[in-house]
Amino acid sequence: MTTTAPGYTFDATLDRSPVTMDQLAELEASVLWSDDDREALRRAGEILVPQTEQILDVWYGFVGGNAHLVAAFAGADGQPSGEYLGAVRERFGLWIRDVCERDHDQQWLDYQNEVALRHHTSKKNATDEVDSPAGYVPLAHLIALIVPITVTIRPFLANGEPDAAAVDAMYQAWFKAVTLTVALWAHPYAPDTW
Repeated sequence: MTTTAPGYTFDATLDRSPVTMDQLAELEASVLWSDDDREALRRAGEILVPQTEQILDVWYGFVGGNAHLVAAFAGADGQPSGEYLGAVRERFGLWIRDVCERDHDQQWLDYQNEVALRHHTSKKNATDEVDSPAGYVPLAHLIALIVPITVTIRPFLANGEPDAAAVDAMYQAWFKAVTLTVALWAHPYAPDTW
């Protein structure tokens, strides 16, 4: 797996997230985030990152099998754009690594805001300069995708860890981290009531 991808701007100077560090701490409390979760997620990264391509195959198979989801990757002709799907796939692979390895600091929070805007009408399609009729990813789909992004990860964790209790701890940490991320990505959809 690469460590950079077109449009991956984690280390760039980004606009400051409208979500404060105090609000992030509240969200972490709401998802029951703990130091043990941080440790379990780091271990999960050691197992998941080497399997990134296989994980993405499962996720892209799911998205590709659902017309309402793959529509977000349409080109100007309304058909799925292989180039667009490929560019997002590279960043999605780095997202797996980031979920597992990055600290929840200001830089991470700012990048979550950037990713949120890329799903919203604010910046959808701009990063890859796509002329897509899909002007945003519906918030309902972002939230609903927590389920497949979570339930499909357990077998990959089990591939690298024989201890069922350790797999469960990593799985729970992954679930919390994905939910936290999507909660942050929801901000631009309803900033006044978020």
